Amino acid sequence: MPSDHRPPWTALRDTLLSLLAEVRASERAAAHLLATVHAEQRASAVNLLHYLALRRGDYRELQGQLAERGLSSLGRSEPHVLSTLQAVLAVLDRIIGGDASAGTDTSAVARERGRALLQEHNDRLLGPPPTSRRVRIMVTLAWEDADDPARVHTLIRSGMDCARINAAHDDLTAWRAMARNVRAAARALARPCQIAVDLPGPKCRTGALAPGPEVLKLRPQRNALGEVLAPARAWLTCSASAARTPALPVPAAFVASLHPGDKLKLRDARGRVRRWRVASVTDGAAEILSQRTSYVQTGTVVHGPAGKATIDSLPPLESPLVLRVGDTLALTRSATPGSAGVPARIPCEPPELVDMVRVGEAVWLDDGRIGGVITSVAADAFFVRITAAGFAGEKLRAGKGINLPDTAVTIPAFTARDREALAFAAETADIVSLSFIRDPADVHALQDRLTALGRADLGVILKIETRGGFERLPELLLAAMRNPRFGVMIARGDLAVECGFQRLAEVQEEILWLCEAAHVPVVWATQVLETLARTGRPTRAEVTDAAMSERAECVMLNKGPFIAEAVVLLDDILRRMSAHQDKKSAMFRPLRVARLFLRGLDPSPPTDDAP
Repeated sequence: MPSDHRPPWTALRDTLLSLLAEVRASERAAAHLLATVHAEQRASAVNLLHYLALRRGDYRELQGQLAERGLSSLGRSEPHVLSTLQAVLAVLDRIIGGDASAGTDTSAVARERGRALLQEHNDRLLGPPPTSRRVRIMVTLAWEDADDPARVHTLIRSGMDCARINAAHDDLTAWRAMARNVRAAARALARPCQIAVDLPGPKCRTGALAPGPEVLKLRPQRNALGEVLAPARAWLTCSASAARTPALPVPAAFVASLHPGDKLKLRDARGRVRRWRVASVTDGAAEILSQRTSYVQTGTVVHGPAGKATIDSLPPLESPLVLRVGDTLALTRSATPGSAGVPARIPCEPPELVDMVRVGEAVWLDDGRIGGVITSVAADAFFVRITAAGFAGEKLRAGKGINLPDTAVTIPAFTARDREALAFAAETADIVSLSFIRDPADVHALQDRLTALGRADLGVILKIETRGGFERLPELLLAAMRNPRFGVMIARGDLAVECGFQRLAEVQEEILWLCEAAHVPVVWATQVLETLARTGRPTRAEVTDAAMSERAECVMLNKGPFIAEAVVLLDDILRRMSAHQDKKSAMFRPLRVARLFLRGLDPSPPTDDAP
């Protein structure tokens, strides 16, 4: 073999022996952390430390030299770092006649054991695997799933392996109904389905805005020529909380006086006379039709055949702030509802954020739709100059997320709502997910609370959705290893805003690598087949994204009217990809295109046509 410009075999061996020494030293340096992990997690914790030591330096040149000589480039060593190094050293020793036992450590996680540990941890957290695919499917339940057991039955039959209850929405009554429906459907189908409860966590959000006018616009449907295709519809009802919408609350006696075909007359908010027709009267409500647009407000008087009625309180319209590049937004400590002005103002929740931010730090609002930089901080507010808001500006509403990627946010991990959701999870669920985690102390606090509730056995998922959580992931993994059942969720929505959209692909790869080294199951989350779930048709990009998700252990879908169709498609994609890909390794499954080509060359090839 030519050796003029290549390092000799002995130099390669010496480099690997040096690297092996660094890997072993990491285990000794972190002995105090290893002492705290669960016995069933110790081998995984040691391998994680080995991987971190391996990735501390730049070994791309070494990888190239190994690959040129037909040796392992260490690129698939995540689950079994030490044994991979030892295997490469053993080959080199046989080539140069060295001591083949120099780098041997019988305690190293073998290749087969590394894969088996990940599978064991996956099954322990997410339950037994489905047939014909390795990756589980998690689905976020909607409020409709509390009232409609058939919807949940369909989801499980379609391929849902884990039902996610997001405790940031709905209430305890709805959560319990969802859980009952999941358990009943799983029993009826004889198919396991875990229940995961997401704790809301200390998400930073915008506070209330001053309410807009109490007005409702009723508009008929028209074609391109302005001709009415369908009249505007609404319900006159004696209850403002009536299930029929849109509802116009009026006294019960007025509704009782109406009959189908009656004509009603009113003067709307613009002073224009409008005439409605009563289409039907049933269960204390009268359906009205209008051929012209009406702006109805609280206090509008409606005249009928037998008298008149005044429209009672209507819900106020939202009054979002419209922000453009160059505007200034004040995020206030005060809970006084925000309003437009110069500058526009809106409360921040929690108000303590005002004490944490610094001038020059970035601020992102509403999942990254609006961005800015903090220009000044006062006792009662901090001021943001808007630098990103779309071509025509963006609307900012109450309850939207505030991301502060440059800020050292220190917020208690558990709110009152978190405690309520955790008690429900301890009573009902198989898994609890910890949101907006930033510090190992948050993990320990959750573990302590679960022990106090008598549910130390409950599975835990760490949601990585902040820059701080990502940058401290190794510490978080070691902290979670006090628990034999845990996993990680890549919450790509907030994570993209925190780390930058351009870095998201890189960040999610790093999370996958670290978790594979720790033999930790990963949930691939946010916007998977989202367009399909919302509209019934997927985009090409999201189908590719769903195929890439096969490298995780579980894929999460969000709710939508076509969620069952999304589950069916994802199940199909994952089954197909499992034959081609195992984590990062390509699998040499027979390719149909190869067979078709060779069939043209050879009249007697195999007849099995793999898709």
